[in-house]
Amino acid sequence: MRQISDAQVAVPGLAVVEVAAADDETAFAVQELLGARCVIAPADRTTREPGEPGVRLRLFLDLREDADT
Repeated sequence: MRQISDAQVAVPGLAVVEVAAADDETAFAVQELLGARCVIAPADRTTREPGEPGVRLRLFLDLREDADT
């Protein structure tokens, strides 16, 4: 995965979340749970690191806004 930039977390309430899971379905289920609670910029695919188990998914969330707005 690429490095997290300062701009992605420059303001209080912004966060980068990396999910490590056994499979795509689990990683996307976690993303869905987070999306129900706060505003997210969802990922559309997972990544696999050679020699590492499972998958990784990175998404960006904004705690400053409610997911229902």
